[in-house]
Amino acid sequence: MAPIPLQRDIVQRPGTARAGYAHGPRLAGRTSLPGIPLAPSAARRFVRAALAEWTGLGVPAAVGFSDRLADDAVTVTNELVTNAVVHAGTTVDLILRLEEEGGDEPSAALVLEVTDHHPARPVSGDGPEGADLEPGGTVADDLPDPAEYGRGLQLVATLAESWGITYRTGLKTVWARLPVDDWSGPPAPPDQDSVRRGLRAAEILAPAARRTERDDAVWDSRGAPAFLAEASDLLAGQLDEDLVAAIAGQLLVPRLADWCAIWLEAEGGGPGAAPRLARVWHSDETGTEPLRTALEREPLRLPPDVGSGPVPVPVPWPAPPADEAPPPGARDGAALAFRITAGGRALGTVLVGREGVAQVPEAVASLVEDFVRRLGLAVGAARAYTRQATISRILQRGLLPSKVAEIPGVTSALVYEPSDDGVVGGDFYDIFPCPGDRWCFVLGDVQGSGPEAAVVTGLARPWLRLLSREGFGVGEVLDRLNRLLLDDAMEAAEAAALMVAAAGGRQLHDGSQSRFLSLLYGEVVPLPGGGVRCTVASAGHPLPLLLRPDASVRPAAEPQVLLGVVEDVAYESQVFDLAPGDTLLCVTDGVTERRSGPLMFDDGDGLARVLAGCAGLPAEATAERIRRAVHEFAEQPPDDDVALLVLHAD
Repeated sequence: MAPIPLQRDIVQRPGTARAGYAHGPRLAGRTSLPGIPLAPSAARRFVRAALAEWTGLGVPAAVGFSDRLADDAVTVTNELVTNAVVHAGTTVDLILRLEEEGGDEPSAALVLEVTDHHPARPVSGDGPEGADLEPGGTVADDLPDPAEYGRGLQLVATLAESWGITYRTGLKTVWARLPVDDWSGPPAPPDQDSVRRGLRAAEILAPAARRTERDDAVWDSRGAPAFLAEASDLLAGQLDEDLVAAIAGQLLVPRLADWCAIWLEAEGGGPGAAPRLARVWHSDETGTEPLRTALEREPLRLPPDVGSGPVPVPVPWPAPPADEAPPPGARDGAALAFRITAGGRALGTVLVGREGVAQVPEAVASLVEDFVRRLGLAVGAARAYTRQATISRILQRGLLPSKVAEIPGVTSALVYEPSDDGVVGGDFYDIFPCPGDRWCFVLGDVQGSGPEAAVVTGLARPWLRLLSREGFGVGEVLDRLNRLLLDDAMEAAEAAALMVAAAGGRQLHDGSQSRFLSLLYGEVVPLPGGGVRCTVASAGHPLPLLLRPDASVRPAAEPQVLLGVVEDVAYESQVFDLAPGDTLLCVTDGVTERRSGPLMFDDGDGLARVLAGCAGLPAEATAERIRRAVHEFAEQPPDDDVALLVLHAD
């Protein structure tokens, strides 16, 4: 990497105004955010709230704020903060300024500055290798093409009038200037509550990291309830205990303490298991590593009879000699330890400390105790989710075949993507050989998800194999499977589901509820002259689609009632030949009912249109094109299992 210049701007567009060169009055808002994935969203809320507040104050330049400018400012903020979090990983300082210039042609601009504390980590492409960056020189003409900066900075360069990078001792700032040029009428007064919530959300995530004064009196009034309420919002819904610990550290320091550490007990590790040091945080960033080193010597262990209240403990480092200055993170002070509990179980320990004081104020200790209770609930919820997800993954692996059979003369391709909700999905598939030179294929979807669906899947797939190998025809297999789903055999399924749910901590629906099953079942017999003969039946399942080489598409089965609903049903099958070059596509409703607003993927035969464009493609390419079309149909990831099976006659 090239040498790092000090007190010097690297400007992307020579000849344009730089940050800091305006002469008019300024309004400024600033916040400090932790280097965690939540920082970009907090920064976006902060910018929108600040702009709304300035507009409400009637600032002259704010009259020119438009929705476009606000959107551009939020987009630039998001890109710069994300870049700092990903590439630097330190605390991120955000400053938003409104600069006005008078003269014959008055103007105004928003200036955004995002600063990280790791100048050795360059912005992607912020300085070409070997460039001359000595003071007094210029590098603007030597910078690589903006396309090499990555799409994030390309977007910043497109939206901003000018942007650049400023290096200072221990700091790197990326700034962008957006002109206020849409002079429109003042908008309606902003919602003051939403303004306060936006500013507060960014502030409470991590207040200014280097604040030297702390007002403890605020915790005796409305400050404590507000802090706890908003801290609960930030902790709630986090599904990873390490992320919960990281957020907790950022909330405690420096607002309530100068430093903190969080240990988490190993789940199911027993009394002899050593707790894990999950998070260490210091208001002075240079003190974090020395603090970690001191704490890693021996984990903090509280006596078994200690409750949830504060426990005074000595600071974790020896006092320095009187004639020497204390190293970073090793100063005199007071420390308190708190046990993290949830549901009567000890989950870990929080250690907080203040420097230069004999004891932590009682109001602060009480507030930290309340905060640790909420932390325990968040850690407990994250662990419950992890347990459920682990059970689901184990069940899912056991319910699906480790491999599927290869059908002579047919190339098959499978796509199976369970929804990412931590529970077992209801979709399943199988391809297996049967006596009489037959191969059977199955694509099913059990109503619901979780343990109930898992148990039904665990019964339906073996039953299908058994019935198929007994020589029953396609329609007869579905008849018998339907009766099995309706008779007393399902009582065993419900009992098993209850036991699985108890192990995972989930509540089940009423055990008497019917278990519906949509199923596409078929058998394939190779033909002497090439191709195969298919016999299929669909029970309440999306119909299979047959694609011919001329790009024509038609359904290959007739709709019939779901399995497990009506007793007296005689299922019928359809027979057709899959000639060389033909393709059969089978999907679950996670494909056909994929939503984008009010629209579904299969509205207007959308699936058939995508399949028609796959004429001439092999099975793998067809499956990938369908999968990609399903994902691209909406911005959000699929919220249901996605399963599809492609059979292509060679």
